[in-house]
Amino acid sequence: MTESMMKGNILIVDDTAANLRLLSNMLTEQGYKVRAVVNGPMALTTTRAVPPDLILLDINMPGMSGYEVCQQLKADEPTREIPIIFISALDEVQDKVKAFTVGGVDYITKPFQFEEVLARVETHLSLRRLQKELEQEIVARDRLIAELDAYAHTVAHDLKNPLTALIGFSELLVDRYDRMSSEHIQRNLGLIAENGRRMTNIIDELLLLASVRKLGQVKMAPVNMGAVVSEARARLGDMLTRHEATLIEPETWPTALGHGPWIAELWANYISNAIKYGGKPPYIELGATPQADGYVSFWVRDNGPGITPEDQARLFAPFERLSQTRAEGHGLGLSIVQRIALRLGGQVAVQSVVGQGSTFSFTLPVSAEDRE
Repeated sequence: MTESMMKGNILIVDDTAANLRLLSNMLTEQGYKVRAVVNGPMALTTTRAVPPDLILLDINMPGMSGYEVCQQLKADEPTREIPIIFISALDEVQDKVKAFTVGGVDYITKPFQFEEVLARVETHLSLRRLQKELEQEIVARDRLIAELDAYAHTVAHDLKNPLTALIGFSELLVDRYDRMSSEHIQRNLGLIAENGRRMTNIIDELLLLASVRKLGQVKMAPVNMGAVVSEARARLGDMLTRHEATLIEPETWPTALGHGPWIAELWANYISNAIKYGGKPPYIELGATPQADGYVSFWVRDNGPGITPEDQARLFAPFERLSQTRAEGHGLGLSIVQRIALRLGGQVAVQSVVGQGSTFSFTLPVSAEDRE
C-alpha cells in the first residue's frame, strides 16, 4: 500500500510481544502505517524523530511507565498535540484518572476487543484531523487580517499623495482660472490627469491583488509570450513615449505554462518600474533564459542607478508586511508580482549593482513536452 493510501501513522508501545503483533497486524490490515517499540525510551526517540499521528501506549513497562512517556511527550512542543490512547490491564478508577491527568485522550482496558480499539483510533484520528484543519484556518484568518490591515494602510498611504495633488491643482484652477495663462491652465490639467492615472493604477493593483488571492486553482496553459508582451507594451505606450524610452525584446520567445492575463501584469509592472527608475532616457531590454530545472527565467534589464542590497531585500515584501518594510516606490506592485509568480509555480528575483542597473526576473514552468 502506498504512503498516500495510508489512513494514518500509528505508534504502538508495549513490552508484551504478543500484544504488539496482534495490534500491528490488525491495524496494518485496516490500512494504517504501524510502528512498534517495546519500551518508553524507544517510544520517546522514535516519536521525536518521526512524530506519529496517534500513539497506543501501555502503562506498566519496565524502566519507564507509560505515564512518564506521556508526560515527557506532552512537555515538548513538537509532540504535545499527538493523541495518546492508553491500553492497560489496570482497571481502577485512579489509574484511568491519572491517564487523563497526564494528557491521554482515551483509555482502553485489557483484554481489549479490536473493534473497540479500531473505533477509538478512528475517532481520535478524525478529531486530530479536524484540529489541524482548524489550526490552518486560524493561521489563514490571521494572515487575512494582516493583509486587510496592510490593504487599508496601502490605500491610505498610496492614494493620499496623488489625491492631495489632484485636489490642490483643481482648487487652484477654480480660484485663479481667470488670471492664469493658457499654458499654466494646460499644465495644471495635465498634472490633474497624471495624478488621476496614478490613483487608477493603485486601485487596479489592489483589485488585481484581491483577485489573485481569491481565485482558486488557476488553469495553466501554454502562453504566447510574444502576444502577452505586446499587450503589456501597448498599455504602457504613453509612458514609453513620455519618457523617450527604448525597449528591446527578442524576436522569438520560449514557451512556458501560465495564465496570460496575470503574466501581462508581471511584464507591465516590471517594464513600468524600469521606465520610472531606469536611466535618462530609459534603455530597457527584455529576454528569457531557459533553465536546467524545467523552468524559464523571463527578465527585464534597465540602465538605472541600481539598487542597494538593503533595498533589494525589501523589494518583494509579503503584502501583510508592506507597511513595515517597503523599498521606496516599489512596494505594492512587486508584492503583487511575487504573489502572481508563486501562484503560477514560479519565483521572482532581482539582481542589481549600484551604478550598473538592475535585472528583475520571474520564472515559469515549461510543459512536459517542451521540457523533453
